[in-house]
Amino acid sequence: MQNLAGIALGVLLLAVGAAYLVDQTSRPGARTAASLGDGNAIVQTVGGRELTIPQNWFRFGEQMQTGFVSQVDLSVHLASGVVDVTLVPRSRARASSELLDSVYVHQFAKGTLSGVPGLIGQTLGGSGYAGEVLWYDALAAQPFVAKCIAPVEVDAASRCVRTAQLTSGLAAIYSFDATMLTDWRDFDAQMGQWLQKIGAN
Repeated sequence: MQNLAGIALGVLLLAVGAAYLVDQTSRPGARTAASLGDGNAIVQTVGGRELTIPQNWFRFGEQMQTGFVSQVDLSVHLASGVVDVTLVPRSRARASSELLDSVYVHQFAKGTLSGVPGLIGQTLGGSGYAGEVLWYDALAAQPFVAKCIAPVEVDAASRCVRTAQLTSGLAAIYSFDATMLTDWRDFDAQMGQWLQKIGAN
């Protein structure tokens, strides 16, 4: 009887310890910044694609488990700032460049905005687009396109979203501060290094 009680206590302590570890790793700032040299990876499969992801890259600690998942949420560090990345099957997200001609162009308000060298800014009008600005490269066949929304908090930066279709059959949804738009020409190449390391590109 005492052996059973001891085993039960041991299992309980292990469960509490595991829950504490997940809670701590889920908290912002609990882990060191992600880098391309990180190891200690786990394997996840999303959209039929097997990815080998360093644990330090996960945005949420509770997602650090091997197996099949519907999406992967990561947080990586470029030279100009932090990018949150969500990887999903390609069928679940349309590329921002596709939406430019099929959706966004019909929502353009009059006039253009300046402020990001090489990109044109357009305020979006219409229902559901209040406070949103689209930044795009008008010269490229497959243009860089990012939609940004004004911050709710005072002194906070606008947040931008860009979706790209990857050759792996996945789509990458990037979320980042608008201050990073100045490096838009190198954005996809820099992100490609991170995605290639885990097998997503």
